[in-house]
Amino acid sequence: MSQIQTPQAIRGTQDIFGADAEAFAFVVETFERVRKLYRFRRAEMPVFEKTAVFSRSLGETTDVVSKEMYSFEDRGGESLTLRPEFTAGLARAYLTNGWQQYAPVKVATHGPLFRYERPQKGRYRQFHQLDAEVIGAAEPQADVELLVMADQLLKELGIADGVTLQLNTLGDAESREAWRAALIEYFRAVKGELSEDSQERLEKNPLRILDSKDPRDKVFVADAPKIDAFLGAEAQDFFGKVTAGLDAAGVAWTRAPALVRGLDYYRHTAFEFVTDRLGAQGTVLGGGRYDGLIETLGGPHTPAVGWAAGVERLAMLVGDAGGMAADVLKVGVVVEAVEAEPFSQWLCAQLRRLHISAELYCRGKRQRRFEKARADNAQVIVTVQVPQSAPAQTYAVKLALTGTAEAPQWLEVIGAVLSQDGFSFDLPDGLVVGPWVTVQKAA
Repeated sequence: MSQIQTPQAIRGTQDIFGADAEAFAFVVETFERVRKLYRFRRAEMPVFEKTAVFSRSLGETTDVVSKEMYSFEDRGGESLTLRPEFTAGLARAYLTNGWQQYAPVKVATHGPLFRYERPQKGRYRQFHQLDAEVIGAAEPQADVELLVMADQLLKELGIADGVTLQLNTLGDAESREAWRAALIEYFRAVKGELSEDSQERLEKNPLRILDSKDPRDKVFVADAPKIDAFLGAEAQDFFGKVTAGLDAAGVAWTRAPALVRGLDYYRHTAFEFVTDRLGAQGTVLGGGRYDGLIETLGGPHTPAVGWAAGVERLAMLVGDAGGMAADVLKVGVVVEAVEAEPFSQWLCAQLRRLHISAELYCRGKRQRRFEKARADNAQVIVTVQVPQSAPAQTYAVKLALTGTAEAPQWLEVIGAVLSQDGFSFDLPDGLVVGPWVTVQKAA
C-alpha cells in the first residue's frame, strides 16, 4: 500500500502558533482598544466581492488588478474576487447600506486579504491588515485624527521607537493634474534610460515612477518636479492645517516629497509610517485621502481618508521589541497527589473567575511539572498535596514566587480565594511564602 502523502501548506500562507500567535493577537487587541478610544465603529465585510468593485476602484492597469488578484467565476458565471484590500469594500458597503446617513462615518475593521505576489519577509499571499477610514469628511481634521490614532497605536504596541511618519501632499485635482503633466514632460526626455516598468508607467501613471526602487529610475527621480511648485492656495492651506494639527498633538513627522499614490482619486494627504527594522519592506502603516474613490463606484462625490497596517509586520516588530505586556497575574498550580486534583481544579477555576491566568500541572513526573510551570512564565507556583492520614477536605499548600511577583499581593489574592469557600489555615497569619501550610475546610 502506498504511503498517504501529508498535504503541505499553500505557498504564501502561514500557520501562526505560540509566541507568533500571541504577538498577532496582541496587535489586533491593541487596535480594537485604540479604535474604541477614537469612537470608530466596527465593520465586517465579505471576504469576496464582485470583481468590478476592485477593478473599478483600483484601476485596470494597476499591478494589483492585472497580476495579483485571486479572481474566479462562481457557478452562476459571475466574476468574484477575494478582497486584496479593505477600502474598496468599505466604499461599496457605504453606498449599498445607506451609511451616508451617518456621514462622516468613522469605521474600522481587520481581517485577511489576498494577493498573488512573491512571498517574502512579512509579506504573504494571504495576509492580515488593520484598517481605519473616515468617509464623508472633507476637513483636514479627519486626516489629523487618523494620523494621531495611528501614532497612538504604534506607541501602545511598544514599537514607536525607530518608526518615522513620512508625510506629503498630492494637492487637489488641479494641482495633481498640473504636476502629472510636468512629470510626463520631464521623464519623456530620459525615457530610454528608465527601467522597463517606468517606461510603461510614463504615460499611464507617471507618479508611480517616483516610488520606484530601481537604481536606473532613482537617478532621475531626485531632480523630478516637486508637487510644491504646483500647489494652489487651497491645497497649501489644507496641508498646512494637517501639519499644524500634528504639531499640536505632539506627533512628529518628516516631509517626503517623493511619497505618492498612483491612483487618480487620491488627493491631498499621503503618508507612511516607516522603519528600517524590516529591511526593504519598511512600511508598517500607510494611507491617504481618496476624495474621488466613491465616484468610481457610481456614488456621489464623497471625501474620505484612511489607512491600513499589516498585522504580520506589526507582530514581527512587537516580537522583536518585546512589546507585549506580561500578564500581571499568572499562577501555576502543581498537583503532587491524585487526591488533590479536584481541589486544584477548583482553585484554578476560582482564580480564572477573578481574571487571573491559571494553569493546572498534573501530568508527567513531579520535577517536569515544576519545569513546565516555570517555562510557562508562572509568577506564582502553588503546590498542592494531601497530608497523610488527614481528614477529608484537608490539603497542604506551598507557595513559591518567581520573577518579580510581589508576595503580599499574591498571598492576599489566593488567601481570599480559599477563605471565601470556608477554608482556614493552620498559621495565625494565614498563607506565607515558602513552608507548607495546611488548608482545611470547615465541617
